[in-house]
Amino acid sequence: MAELDERSWAEAIGMYARRYTVAKVTSRKHEEWALDLSALMHGDTRDSRDWQVCDPLLGEFERVDDPYYPFVVPPNDLPALEAWKARLQEIPRSSAKRFLVALSTLWLNVEKEEGFGERRAALEEKADVVLSRFPQGSRFYANTGRDSENLDYYERIPGCNTISVHIWDLGLFLVSDAEVGMVWSFHAW
Repeated sequence: MAELDERSWAEAIGMYARRYTVAKVTSRKHEEWALDLSALMHGDTRDSRDWQVCDPLLGEFERVDDPYYPFVVPPNDLPALEAWKARLQEIPRSSAKRFLVALSTLWLNVEKEEGFGERRAALEEKADVVLSRFPQGSRFYANTGRDSENLDYYERIPGCNTISVHIWDLGLFLVSDAEVGMVWSFHAW
């Protein structure tokens, strides 16, 4: 695996450039990590290390009236936030790696990805770079439903609990003591 630095990070999140995907990281400012999500979802959020972000909507007209577009911003009061967090399920690091790879596929479905077998090792290495920014003890949250911790993300993902204005979005929140990140992909039909 490549050592984590600005260059390896840019190469790793580059795997999302061909999709409608937001991938970025910001500093944790709250003990309750979900309170940092509104800052993370804001369109002009810079990376906490000033590294590259993947955001296809930077500078786009959709964000003129709504700088959080396409996200539905989570509430900032704790009781409502707890209800909002019920859309997410914690998954193990090994599942997070596979999910990061799946989020880079054209149809958000590894089974439909042409040439996946030949590209798998390179995609997994990039996912490892992303995960290396979040040390052991970090937590990972997916919006893929009740049984998320048991899903094989290299098989078709059967459902999602959307957090955007679109009818289908899949994503992962990555949470360490110092940073909170997201890799979120959309179907905007």
